[in-house]
Amino acid sequence: MKRDAGRPGGEGSSADAPETGRGKALAVALVALAIVLLDQATKLWVVSSLRLHESVPLIEGFFDLTYVRNTGAAFSLFAGRSAAFRVPFFVAVSVAAVIGIAVYVHRTPASERLVLAGCAFVLGGALGNLIDRVLSGDVVDFLDLHWRGWHWPAFNVADSFITVGVALLVLRGLAGEPTPRAGG
Repeated sequence: MKRDAGRPGGEGSSADAPETGRGKALAVALVALAIVLLDQATKLWVVSSLRLHESVPLIEGFFDLTYVRNTGAAFSLFAGRSAAFRVPFFVAVSVAAVIGIAVYVHRTPASERLVLAGCAFVLGGALGNLIDRVLSGDVVDFLDLHWRGWHWPAFNVADSFITVGVALLVLRGLAGEPTPRAGG
């Protein structure tokens, strides 16, 4: 049996999902905040528990905790550039990403929960790394995957959420599902 859409608790009400722009944005913001807090807590733990470049094997021959500081972006992109270039550049890119995500969330129907989750993941990860860049000019990385001579660059919780968020958005796009409407 369907409930009335216009009554409290009815279909389309905020009890079912964050249908309003404010409710949808709040849900995305809360998930992003949780990611930022988790990211910053893990980085704080690593910095207080390990020496720079110290490595602790968790799964022998595959996964270590290795404390490194990355002055660049993904795969150390721009790491060789001066801090006078890097920090303002990455802050500007992060601010542009936050604005872009906010617009995208605003235009995305609340029923597109996978898209909204992807946006929240990217937003939380971007903000987590932005905090590091603003406070210290670099990013704490510590998740270190390797196997038989192959070594993935160290990354962190924020990077993980950015990757999963982008993957969710790409998969949703490949599925041919509806995209956000122009104007809301």
